[in-house]
Amino acid sequence: MRQAEDLILRDYILSAASEINAAGGFNGDNPTNLGVSDFSLVAATLDTNNAYKFMSGIEGMDRFGTGPVRSSYFMLSSTELQPDFDALTGSGFLSQWQYPTNASALPSEYGNVFNIRILTSSEAPVSRGSSANSRDVYYNTVVGKQAVTHINQDGFSMNLIYRDPYYSGMLAQNATLAVKFAQAQAITQDTAIRNLLSTRAGN
Repeated sequence: MRQAEDLILRDYILSAASEINAAGGFNGDNPTNLGVSDFSLVAATLDTNNAYKFMSGIEGMDRFGTGPVRSSYFMLSSTELQPDFDALTGSGFLSQWQYPTNASALPSEYGNVFNIRILTSSEAPVSRGSSANSRDVYYNTVVGKQAVTHINQDGFSMNLIYRDPYYSGMLAQNATLAVKFAQAQAITQDTAIRNLLSTRAGN
């Protein structure tokens, strides 16, 4: 049920937030695939705009193969970009399992690059074949804590409407399944959100 609300908010952000084209990659497209400099640029942009970070840092521990994590913004990216993130290992990408502790990691969290913690979802927006070289363009939404809000109507919650099928002859054999909700989304601070557009390293 809640996925419908998430998709509405996703599309609203996609249409309203400012965009930055990735330029730190190597595939020669516009935008390029993601490079570590693109993460630095978008984080510096939000820092300059006095955006609030979502997560405090994670202090380093004496655990093999782990590293400290900076205080971070969140970025929502497509699951299709996970191989590109893995390719940045050793250049700034730290996988979620390499955090000193996973106590604050979210279930969809894939990893971290500098001041950005990456969440992946199959519902992240993709514009097919729309780059300069006709590659798919991925909208990686980076948000500060005060960027967006969700407004519910007082006294109204989401309702699941279900009427089961019944048989009493040739008619009245159909079921009903529907969702009803009253809510709205708002960008509360447009300087605290950016869509970082990128393509993939490969085809």
